[in-house]
Amino acid sequence: MKGLLILSAVLLAVFAKEDFSGHQVLRISPADEAQVKKVKDLEDLDHLQLDFWRDPSFPSSPIDVRVPFPSVQSVKAFLELNDIKYSIMIDDLQPLLQSEQQQMLAIQSKARSTDTFSYDTYHTLEEIYDFMDMLVAENPNLVSKIEIGKSYEGRPLNVLKFSTGGNNRPAIWIDTGIHSREWVTQASGVWFAKKITEDYGHDEKLTAILDSMDIFLEIVTNPDGFAYTHSTNRLWRKTRSITAGSKCIGVDPNRNWDAAFGAPGASSNPCAETYHGKFANSEVEVKSIVDFVKSHGNIKAFISIHSYSQLLLYPYGYTTARVAHQQELDELAKAAVTNLASLYGTQYKYGSIITTIYQASGNTIDWTYNEGIRYSYTFELRDTGRYGFLLPAKQIIPTAQETWLALMTIMDYTLKHPY
Repeated sequence: MKGLLILSAVLLAVFAKEDFSGHQVLRISPADEAQVKKVKDLEDLDHLQLDFWRDPSFPSSPIDVRVPFPSVQSVKAFLELNDIKYSIMIDDLQPLLQSEQQQMLAIQSKARSTDTFSYDTYHTLEEIYDFMDMLVAENPNLVSKIEIGKSYEGRPLNVLKFSTGGNNRPAIWIDTGIHSREWVTQASGVWFAKKITEDYGHDEKLTAILDSMDIFLEIVTNPDGFAYTHSTNRLWRKTRSITAGSKCIGVDPNRNWDAAFGAPGASSNPCAETYHGKFANSEVEVKSIVDFVKSHGNIKAFISIHSYSQLLLYPYGYTTARVAHQQELDELAKAAVTNLASLYGTQYKYGSIITTIYQASGNTIDWTYNEGIRYSYTFELRDTGRYGFLLPAKQIIPTAQETWLALMTIMDYTLKHPY
């Protein structure tokens, strides 16, 4: 009987959401700039409803794209006609989504403490907010919760502050989940929060950091989009704001910052996944962080965590010009990914955004670096495309554990190299 009830719940949950049956994820391998341009032309054909998981950029850089079932044959025919190589990364998305949903539904009981919270499953917005409240209640001398604003749909933009006292101390900012479908990032953020409370007073390096600095952690940076990934469309990326004059919803919050806003590397099409918005900081989710960073005035490291591709990136994304501290940022990135790989052997590439992955204007860490936050980094967590945004829940804890080693490398360096 219990099995039937769970199955019924799964079916109800699945049928209430967008169906991705027959949707495939293709990995396209353009041979030259002409082929990159042809793939970009596909991106502009709204009727195909293509969802680029890795944007068209430059030759030798793979392009991952979700192709809805009605468009699969047309897209493959176009690629073959133009002699553009491709492979199938995911043959059918729907079974992966169903497996993910079943795993979540298997965790039925509500956690009564952060010790009994399930860190090896994905959670809803409400469950993550409950976790944050429990963590604060259990660690009142170390953790507090601050609300830096409201989302477009009125949800609180909650940030955990880890501090041992003092006013306006040097600080480190970490955010996860700015792109709502990147679930392993929010899940990792939850794990990081618990790890900080467990390690303070026991781990020498973390204790030294928190004895001199504060850590701010925004686990769900895009709560409207995140809620929508649970209720309606698991693969929703953007915010949920309305764009006047368009039927399409949302803005890419990682193209909305005031750093070469609207330049190449973002889209002016409201229907595109990289739509930059009407103006810089138009999204309240972005503006709230901007206001917080400016009012604080003493943030020394800013780390924004995304998935996927296994990369550690530093500015710039909008230009090939090297940042003033390029050598230092590069050496620190190398040390961080080396420590990350020491746990499970997971290999990361590192470098500037534009030379490592693609051109991206209006992104978070270009803005923070230009604001004077030297240690500005973006992570792209597991994997390299086998599952993409649908990373199995069994990989949450290993992902968080290895990423923590890289985070500690950056945070420890920030403590020891003030500027």
